[in-house]
Amino acid sequence: MKIYDVSMTIDEQMQVYKNLDEKRPIISITRDFRSSSAMESRISIDMHTGTHLDMPLHFIENGKSLDDLDLGDVVTPCKVFDMTYIKEGITQMDLEDKDIQEGDFILLKTANSSTDIFNFEFIYLTEDGAQFLMEKKIKGIGIDALGIERNQPEYGTHLTLLNADILIIEGLRLWDVPEGEYLLVAAPLKIRGVEGAPMRAILLEIE
Repeated sequence: MKIYDVSMTIDEQMQVYKNLDEKRPIISITRDFRSSSAMESRISIDMHTGTHLDMPLHFIENGKSLDDLDLGDVVTPCKVFDMTYIKEGITQMDLEDKDIQEGDFILLKTANSSTDIFNFEFIYLTEDGAQFLMEKKIKGIGIDALGIERNQPEYGTHLTLLNADILIIEGLRLWDVPEGEYLLVAAPLKIRGVEGAPMRAILLEIE
């Protein structure tokens, strides 16, 4: 069985959104073998650092939190679409010829996956692309950028999707994954009441 690890590696020098220092994880050693019989570490991390899930509460007051997540929505068949030819934003026109059905979980593979350096001009999903996917009634969307939208003052992409209870995964690493259908296993950390959380995401080939 082929397993693709599509998660970002967490470390203090990793790519973070807009290179903001407050987004960088802090990993510290609290016990080591010089002073103890065991090794222990501590991590401080923003919920939206690395590969992570956005719940509606991220942008919608009183929206659904991680408590409301059905694991069946993130352990699910999915479709990876190769959009590496896109140079700017992924629009409705770019999605219209794709096989998108109600209840699908869609992953967008773009040129974002080709680098581990944050690109301020990253490929994103436009608001009309989000509207198209909402009308298709998908259940989730993932992208290999640390944001699903870029420079949208009213957060139209996020709000279109999250108001429709469409889950968002950001920060995927899809460069080595061929276009096709897979089993997505993308369970976030189980944290009460939060708007999102880091996850370890993998794809399994469907035979």
